[in-house]
Amino acid sequence: MEKPGEMTTLSRVLEKLHEKGFDHELKMSDHGRLQNTDEQKIYNPEDLTIIKTYRFEGESDPSDSSILYVMEDQDGNKGYILDAYGAYSSHEEAGFDEFIQKIKVEDREDQLIFG
Repeated sequence: MEKPGEMTTLSRVLEKLHEKGFDHELKMSDHGRLQNTDEQKIYNPEDLTIIKTYRFEGESDPSDSSILYVMEDQDGNKGYILDAYGAYSSHEEAGFDEFIQKIKVEDREDQLIFG
């Protein structure tokens, strides 16, 4: 059995998250809040908790670096946000960085997420 610490690629972590019900990608809405695009649910920062953050670095190109935020809402619904890391951020929406910084962070152990 693969241990969570052995998941070194973005695709492998996303695959394992999907197996555990983290199926919903959250994106910035036109209203400057995050939205679960599957259920059309809109979130304010206080509605969410970042339960884990993964950073992946490209082999040779810094623009290949990415960050994955694993989220949970107040009702226990699970989702994620995928973004390029740092100056290469793929979120051009105004306020994305400020929104993310306002979300409570609870860095859970991999065993609690994947166990």
